[in-house]
Amino acid sequence: MSGYAVAHLDEIDEISDGRCPSRPVRLHFGITSFGVNAWTGRDAGDRIINEHDESEDEDLQEELYLVQRGRATFELDGERVDAPAGTLVFARPGVKRTAFAEEAGTTIVALGGTPGKAYEPSGWEIWMPLHRLYESGDYAEAADRGRELIAAHPEYGAPLYNVACCESLAGRTADAIEHLRLAIDRTERFRSLAAGDSDFDPIRDEPAFKELVG
Repeated sequence: MSGYAVAHLDEIDEISDGRCPSRPVRLHFGITSFGVNAWTGRDAGDRIINEHDESEDEDLQEELYLVQRGRATFELDGERVDAPAGTLVFARPGVKRTAFAEEAGTTIVALGGTPGKAYEPSGWEIWMPLHRLYESGDYAEAADRGRELIAAHPEYGAPLYNVACCESLAGRTADAIEHLRLAIDRTERFRSLAAGDSDFDPIRDEPAFKELVG
């Protein structure tokens, strides 16, 4: 087995949750030590990086963005930054950030990790194509298709957690609790996340759920 791999960015299939499409670079190469993905704005004016910060306790990630092609405008704590191809933008956890394409096809490569903490891939990229079903309220279909993802990628916690959310909302109490338990077994932070997640309101009074979240 070779110790290296090579791919052109365009060879990595795009995925989308209804927003800006991305290319799952980390997943493509099987990288487990850091997060890296690429996001492309098809048209000028498209939002490439959704507005967010990384200040939640379970995140606290530092992020480095490279404008790989095109031209972008970043907004960092309200300050606009022009970023032509080749520009590197670094944001600490508490910085509110977003970015827009100034040219069609603008692509940003994003890398992230939490200082002092070993990187733990969650597998959120795998769930991304099903996010539209969740947003549209098709919880049962999202859960059914999510179970197929779990069977193919049992090592990741995020698909398990998201399936549990959908099963809770679809009235599948026992399945939701079991998949939440498996998610927490893989990634401990899902325990505290579930405690405050409204998706679990339908099963919040179940003794087994209370036992899981403490």
